[in-house]
Amino acid sequence: MGLYSRSAINVPALGRSSTSRPFVHELVWVFILPSLVLIGLLGLPLLSLFVKAVGKGFFTSAFSPVSLSALKISLLTSTTSTLLVIITGTPLAFILARWKFRGRSAVEVLVDLPLVLPPSVAGLALLIAFGRQGIFGGWLSRVGISLPFTTTAVILAQAFVSAPLFVRSARVGFMGIDRQVEEAATVEGANEWQLFRFLMLPLAGRALLTGLVLAWTRALGEFGATIMFAGNLVGKTQTMPLAIYLGFESGLGVAIALAVFLILVSIVLLGVMRRLEQDGKADTYL
Repeated sequence: MGLYSRSAINVPALGRSSTSRPFVHELVWVFILPSLVLIGLLGLPLLSLFVKAVGKGFFTSAFSPVSLSALKISLLTSTTSTLLVIITGTPLAFILARWKFRGRSAVEVLVDLPLVLPPSVAGLALLIAFGRQGIFGGWLSRVGISLPFTTTAVILAQAFVSAPLFVRSARVGFMGIDRQVEEAATVEGANEWQLFRFLMLPLAGRALLTGLVLAWTRALGEFGATIMFAGNLVGKTQTMPLAIYLGFESGLGVAIALAVFLILVSIVLLGVMRRLEQDGKADTYL
């Protein structure tokens, strides 16, 4: 009889005998009850929001000038900031994943830092750097560029907080590519650009799409850095999160309508991410 046999340590064979059933039921509820508490904490507020949204005034609030303006600015700025992150973040993710150089760890920390910074700190940093009286804002003013409280400021704030999500995902994708595949392409005569364009990008495509979804979702919901650096100007810098915040004072109906829209968009994007993850796991098992 082995040292770790079931009879030696007197552990019931789960699911194999009737005497184990009380133990199994107790164990199941030990897991289920705490899980239900957290599910309720996460789900009940969202459910309450949808219940509150059902009413005659929902569509009136959803299609009000303030809501449509905030929706337009949010979609424009979040899409633009995501494109900016993709253009600049993809090469950086490739460098961090495939190159070895002095100071790489410092660059990785710098890229990941906005993930743990409070949004207010991010907004304050942007304002001090690029504000009219900021360290670099004075130089920009000399050439006629003023960033604070403009739509461009919204884009920069969104890019600042969303870029790490894209870079992290893209870096993981590039790191997962087999070195032998890269070496084989090099032997066949592929140069660095051909290697990156026709091999690395397609193989890391799913990770790049995941990062894109994460970055776009984060940009769409950005609030703290935006309100500090870009302000809350209706029709100019007021995004949906800012309109929701303002709705507590001017009209709760607009806030609820925009909140429901953001939740629905987030659900769709999370569904896309789950689909990408499932496709990736399926490819792994093939």
